[in-house]
Amino acid sequence: MTKNEETVKNDMFGFGDKNVAFAKYFIGTSYLNGLVSPDDNIDINVSNVNIEPGCRNDWHIHHDGFQILLVTAGEGWYQEEGKSARKLHPGDVVAIHEGVKHWHGATKDSWFSHIAITKGTSEWLEKVDDSYYEQLAD
Repeated sequence: MTKNEETVKNDMFGFGDKNVAFAKYFIGTSYLNGLVSPDDNIDINVSNVNIEPGCRNDWHIHHDGFQILLVTAGEGWYQEEGKSARKLHPGDVVAIHEGVKHWHGATKDSWFSHIAITKGTSEWLEKVDDSYYEQLAD
């Protein structure tokens, strides 16, 4: 097994299914388990996002809202435009304000899991290319 794979796959919030709907915005494979049903009639999405080693989403911006990441397992990266990438561990919390360009994903050698609490819409931008990502120090 890969680093943290068992912990992520047995997460208390459920592993979920392949994130097919958003796959075009990721390099690698992610899994999504929605924790709040659309039938609950609230305008905030809460999901458990599980990411295989090396997987990351594209640069993006949240409009008319925000995103909060609650790291529950594994190791990952978060980066805002113009700042250094920040390594994430279980228990870390990231508050992402409206209009902030950013990306997040797993480290090269570890699975990664976080609860994403998101309000508003996402504008998807360029990929986090392999040459840049490979330079991040684990």
